[in-house]
Formats: sequence, C-alpha cells, structure tokens
Amino acid sequence: MNIPTVNNLKRVVIIGAGFAGLQVAKKLKREKFQVVLIDKNNYHTFQPLLYQVATAGLEPDSIAHSIRTIIKKKKNFFFRLAYVHYINTKKQKIYTSVGSLFYDYLIMATGSVTNYFGNKNIESFALPMKSIPEALDLRSLILQDFESALLIKDSKKRERLMTFVIVGGGPTGVELAGALAEMKRYVLPNDYPDLDIQRMNIHLLQASTRLLDGMSEESAKEAFKNLKELGVTIWLDCLVKDYDGKIVFIDKNKSIESSNVIWAAGVKGAIIKGFLKEDMKGQRILVDNYFKAIRYQNIFAIGDIACMITNPYYPNGHPMTAQPAIQQGNCLAGNLNLFLEKKPIKPFKYKNLGSMATIGRNKAVCDFPYFKLKGFLAWIIWMFVHLVSLVGFRNRVIALMNWIIQYFHYHKSVRLIIRPFHRKKIN
Repeated sequence: MNIPTVNNLKRVVIIGAGFAGLQVAKKLKREKFQVVLIDKNNYHTFQPLLYQVATAGLEPDSIAHSIRTIIKKKKNFFFRLAYVHYINTKKQKIYTSVGSLFYDYLIMATGSVTNYFGNKNIESFALPMKSIPEALDLRSLILQDFESALLIKDSKKRERLMTFVIVGGGPTGVELAGALAEMKRYVLPNDYPDLDIQRMNIHLLQASTRLLDGMSEESAKEAFKNLKELGVTIWLDCLVKDYDGKIVFIDKNKSIESSNVIWAAGVKGAIIKGFLKEDMKGQRILVDNYFKAIRYQNIFAIGDIACMITNPYYPNGHPMTAQPAIQQGNCLAGNLNLFLEKKPIKPFKYKNLGSMATIGRNKAVCDFPYFKLKGFLAWIIWMFVHLVSLVGFRNRVIALMNWIIQYFHYHKSVRLIIRPFHRKKIN
C-alpha cells in the first residue's frame, strides 16, 4: 500500500470515513501516531440528507466532501481508496483491494448497510438509500417512471409506475414520504401537464403501531397528521412479507401494486470477514465502555458497527445515527491520545442531544431533552442543524441557496436523469 513504517510511531488503521471514523482521523495526535484511513469512497457523505438527493432537492456534491480536503497537510496521515476484504486478527493485518497492511491498533468504523431481514426478493427488487449512488438511482427511477407513464396506454401499468411504496416509518421514511408528497403537489404537475399527477400514490408502511419509534408519541402523532394532510397513505402495524417487482405482499392477505418500493426499514452493521460470532451481537461488534472489542486488546469499534451493551438505557447498543457516532469518535480519539501520554482514559458517556425529522415545507418535529417543538420553528431548527453539520463552507452555501430558491419558487432544479437506472428483470 506504499505506506512507510516509522519505528517510533504506533500505526492506527481506521476503516471507514463516516461520522465516527472521520472524527478519530482528525483528532488523533500525529506526533504520537501514524494514521491510515481507508474507505471505499474518496468522499465523506452526509447521510441525513440523502433523501433530498433522491427527490431532486440537492445535487450529490452538496452533501459529499473530499476526504483529502477534510484532512489535508496532516503529518503522518495517509488515506487509501480501497475495499477491505479480510482482517487477520492474529497477525494484526488487513487485506484490501490494493494490498495488505500491518496495524498496531485497528479502529472499525465501517458503519451500516441496509437490512433486508433475509428476504432475497425484496433485496433484488426494492431500492435502498444508504449511499449517494443509491440515492441517484432512486432519483433516476422516479423521473424515468413519469417519462414512461406518459407513453403507456394501459392504465393499470401506468398507475403501478406512479405508485411509490416506502417501507419503514422512521425519520428516513417519513422525510422521504413528505418530500415525494411535496413533489406531487408542487413540482410534477408543472413538469408533466399532460399526465394526471393525482393518480400518483404514496404509501408509507410501518411494522409497529406508530411512526418515528425513536421519538416521542407527540412527535409521532404530529408526523402522522402532517403526512395525511399531504396525501400520504399510512399503513401502521403492517409487516411486508414479500415483493416480486410488481406487487408488495403484506400480512393479513393485503397487497399493493407498485413498481417502486423504497426500503427504509432497517440497517445492520457492515461487518468485515475475520471476526467470530462471539465477537458480535446482531451484526454489531461487542465493545466495552472504551470501545475496545471484547476479545481483542488492540481492536476498537465505533459508530453503527459498535454495540456497547453496558448502558442500561441502550441494552442493544446506541442508536445507529450520526450523533452517537460523532461522540464516540471524539471519545476514542481522546482516549488514545491520553493512553500514549500515560494518563487515565475516560469511559464513554452518551449525551442525547435530541432527535428531529422534517415532514415537508414548514413542517418538522424536534425532541430535545427538556422540551419538544413542532411546526415552523422546528423546521427552522432542523434546517439550521443540518446546514451547520454539513462538511465544508461550499456545501453549506449550495444547500442553503437550493433551499431558499425552492422555498420561494417551489422549484427543484436538479430533476436530471444523469445516468439511467436499469431495473432488474422480472421473471
């Protein structure tokens, strides 16, 4: 991998440049460590805004930022663009698409992948939204379907193309449903005046008895009410059993005909080969209060891939969201710096800063530790938090300008099919 060995420096290899891995890479002291960051992309993605790329609200370059730009001119820092295939924990070696590398300390920050719960048909035909390429695929599919609907005489086929089923009523599903509903109301009628856009249907399916399981009951009810007002059909206590590319099969012998199923029903840790079953719980690596993997002295895990079960409030690990990942990355970097200075390290204490979701224009819900908000003020706070969280001044300016233009003109200017999406063939 063309990385020099420095005898007096411990080599820390970080796999993954998401929220957690990036924090460690930025904050480790370079005079103490040689830091090697490995990721399959050369950019960091701000995942909370992926749905806006998918619904033509933002271009992908406004939520992505070059890793080499974020961490530049850093002594003893190396970035390599690669896939990691295997970890030999005994030899302390990783094997990647560009070669192998020895580590003194390994930090797993690989994040999460879409969880299809073992259903191969859903995995084949539904669309996930965990990365920029997947969001672009979804954007192309939405626009292509309306172009195709113009040409189809069969009303049943046309309606299937104009029906969107979102599986999963968490923040991602709720925000995506709201964005699609606003496209139906404000954007698509102008783009396709010769198509009856009122025939477009948006269904949001949730397995539990309420939306936004991780938020308060008050916020869940507000999200439900706002989505209903936008024309979204909400199915609660509804389990998806199968999907064949044309029909979504639901329990209780119900079904929905749709060519477009978007899977936002769950994630699981992105495990790399080399770990044993006893190292994990539910596809996440078990760690102690200091993020050390339970069976290893020099392997750590942070972010979505880590499962710290010692906190009674989070017996199945912390939420797989950005805030815990950022806090964990900061804590681990601080502890590694303290460790080499022979100072006491600190156990991780998660500070819940709250959660939020936007449902559409002037509509959002926010749950903070001591109070809750909804409506316009919550929407403004949601925008501000996401804007300042974007990496890079340019990204913030682009996102802000897009939001301002769309607010006053109801106009999404990036409705472009840059690369056509090709569906999998249905037998």
